[in-house]
Amino acid sequence: MLHCLHSKHTRYKVNDNSMRSPFFGEFMGTLVLILLGNGVVAGVLLKRSKAENSGWMVIATGWGFAVLCGIFTAVLCGSPDAHLNPAITLAMAAQSHDFSKLGIYVPAQMLGAFVGATLVWLHYFPHWRETEDPEAKRATFCTSPAIRNPVANFFSEVLGTAVLVLVVGAMSSKLVLSTGAAAGFSPYLVGCLVWSIGLSLGGTTGYAINPARDLGPRIAHAALPIAGKGHSDWGYAYIPILGPCTGGILAGLLLRALGA
Repeated sequence: MLHCLHSKHTRYKVNDNSMRSPFFGEFMGTLVLILLGNGVVAGVLLKRSKAENSGWMVIATGWGFAVLCGIFTAVLCGSPDAHLNPAITLAMAAQSHDFSKLGIYVPAQMLGAFVGATLVWLHYFPHWRETEDPEAKRATFCTSPAIRNPVANFFSEVLGTAVLVLVVGAMSSKLVLSTGAAAGFSPYLVGCLVWSIGLSLGGTTGYAINPARDLGPRIAHAALPIAGKGHSDWGYAYIPILGPCTGGILAGLLLRALGA
């Protein structure tokens, strides 16, 4: 879900393998992010899973590790930025005034999120029919608020994403460490950050903090023949898109003002 280091600080080696590319890296990294992140939600919520009812701590921890695994996968496959999140890409564009990566990264992130959610559906295939609650099924794909209040829900997504961008920016800034975070260590720090956001701020909206993480799987939920599914709650879908984008832009502009 995340930018591990700003491109100007990137220390990962990229070779000339023709299969590797920024598009493929963002696609594969986001796919792994959603496969493991939505996978842990499915494990906790779907009936007759061995992880059923294991709770919020398991979900938040699973998402933290999902981010770690997604970042390393993205770098391996050709994206040293490893954004995995349109809000991060937008934040870095606001910080640098370079918007050239949006057209490459965002489609890859959306496609990766859709495919990752589809793989979760296939992996838990027998469990959808065993699960009666359509809201629990939808929750394994996309977010929904604990209390539906559009203004409060929007603020939660703005705040969570702003914290994400600001702290990730701090991790890679020479204003904090003379050389930024040690190469290879940043993904672990970002995973811990997402774990912290989930535990501290995630209880209100399920902390999308990533438009692709919510919209790609929501489209998959609408498109797939999931046994006993309900509606995809499109009336709420704009909040986990606009909220993270707003928070990302605000935090990106703050990083620019700080000279991070």
